[in-house]
Amino acid sequence: MSQDIVSSFDHSRFLASVSQQPGVYQMFNAQGHILYVGKAKNLKARLSSYFRKSGLSPKTQALVSRIANVQVTITPSETEALILEQNLIKSNRPPYNILLRDDKSYPYIFISSGEDFPRIATHRGAKKKRGDYYGPYPNVGAVKDSLNFLQKTFRVRQCEDSVFNNRTRPCLQYQIKRCTAPCVDYISPDEYQLDLRHTRMFLSGQNDDLLVELANQMEQSAQSLHFEKAAAYRDQISALRTVQSQQVMEEGRGDIDVIAADMRAAAICVHILFVRQGRILGSRSFYPPTTLAETPAQVLAEFIPQFYLANQGRDIPREIIVSEPLEEAELLANALQQSVGRVVVISQQVRSHRAQWLQMATTAAQQNLIGHINSKKSSLDRFVALQEALSLEETPQRLECFDISHSSGELTVASCVVFDTNGPLKSDYRRFNIEGITPGDDYAAMEQALTRRYTRLQNGEGKMPDILLIDGGKGQLGKAIEVLGELGVQGVQLIGVAKGTTRKAGFETLFDGDTGEEIVLPGDSPALHLIQHIRDESHRFAITGHKQRRDKKRRTSSLEDIPGVGATRRRELLRHFGGLQEVQKASVVELAKVPGISHKLAEEIYSFFHND
Repeated sequence: MSQDIVSSFDHSRFLASVSQQPGVYQMFNAQGHILYVGKAKNLKARLSSYFRKSGLSPKTQALVSRIANVQVTITPSETEALILEQNLIKSNRPPYNILLRDDKSYPYIFISSGEDFPRIATHRGAKKKRGDYYGPYPNVGAVKDSLNFLQKTFRVRQCEDSVFNNRTRPCLQYQIKRCTAPCVDYISPDEYQLDLRHTRMFLSGQNDDLLVELANQMEQSAQSLHFEKAAAYRDQISALRTVQSQQVMEEGRGDIDVIAADMRAAAICVHILFVRQGRILGSRSFYPPTTLAETPAQVLAEFIPQFYLANQGRDIPREIIVSEPLEEAELLANALQQSVGRVVVISQQVRSHRAQWLQMATTAAQQNLIGHINSKKSSLDRFVALQEALSLEETPQRLECFDISHSSGELTVASCVVFDTNGPLKSDYRRFNIEGITPGDDYAAMEQALTRRYTRLQNGEGKMPDILLIDGGKGQLGKAIEVLGELGVQGVQLIGVAKGTTRKAGFETLFDGDTGEEIVLPGDSPALHLIQHIRDESHRFAITGHKQRRDKKRRTSSLEDIPGVGATRRRELLRHFGGLQEVQKASVVELAKVPGISHKLAEEIYSFFHND
């Protein structure tokens, strides 16, 4: 049975002139919006496959029916086409391609160099600092777990240099045996370097060598009657043995990403195990929107190049193990090699530890996808329940909720969180730093946030919600009605959410913005649970933003606002007086005693703190 393709695009005339060389093609709709980006070894053959009369999947038919224009770019090779394809996908984000929302760089563990007492810390971003980087880790939580283990085992300092350079006595970390207090010379540089060497060996995967070295040092300490030091080595060996027993280790120093994909119920999960120096650092699941891919192998063929090539800051391992055979594995390996400047191997048939890792990734992809599908179904059920509770004609597809956070009116932040039928849509979350209002005036803060948000939406910078939830009851709801009326926003259902008389979850009262009617839902209502979820999420997002803004202000020294007082002079002032409060109390004569502070500059510093 033939499948009729409805399209205004004259594909016959177009295909007659298409080159048979390798290149990239871009498909556009009638409005000029890009639909899909692809690459081909033979452009004419690949593009012709879209317009055959039968054998197309429903998703491909839907794409073809919307095509109004196709543009091609010829490249010197298929490898160059693959790289260009990923750059175009990243910049244009076509709806029919696999799109990764997570394009952030992954965190590393960083050990500084060039100091007597280097520090160990989390690092994300460009590797500009001088030192050694270990990773990448799948998330900050995995880094924190590793740092916590290293802190308890080898006690290398993790404090900021500004704190370390100004300590006069050991901090709490020393008291709880998580640091050797190098800041006050409680440990010699040589002893500290030994602890640092053991830390580097652990992070480099040299666990067996490290255990042998620690065992030898334990015996030497015991023979020298240094029993406390021997006990410390014993505890380190015990901790390492415990970690080692929990890891599937590989002999050598394998840097490998293990990637598995699963598809079911029109959903996709791609799971990655990150193995560095033969040790699993962690894992991560991705749920890209369904695309033209029909098999797990096709999903991996789209996912892998975008994951590694579309993000220039991505760490590319020496080997990638995949759960499905890839037809273009050699092409992809060549593109990765060209990107990173060394050989990258793509494997599918593996044995021993690698097979065990691959099975772990495959099982995780399957189980996580089932959980993801169930959570999506639960979320959709809540949206349907909300439609029934509010007597809406259609099921809402997008909700927004606003909240305000401040401390006694200081540094007010408004949050806007967005939910769709899949749950929280974090890429669309927004925060607004509120300025120019009376401190503590939540109505003015809400007015400013709504005005800024919906002015942008009216200008086409985002999607309008079906329902706007305002946390705060009738007063805040009235302000929202006023703002949206002034902006001419139409088609948005306004709902106020007020805490009940007991102010406990499950007793909220809803107010319909159109009728003013009060709506009280039962405590077990899925619709109420959805409202509570988005309300709590907006509250959390606002508080987090306010804390970040407040902490940033507190980390900024007022000395930075004084002309002529740079980093060196600020450090000398703080070292001399022991803190900012003492600097503020100091007289001109006392300030002038600080190295690098002239009498004239001392007068300017004194005036800065004492002139109203």
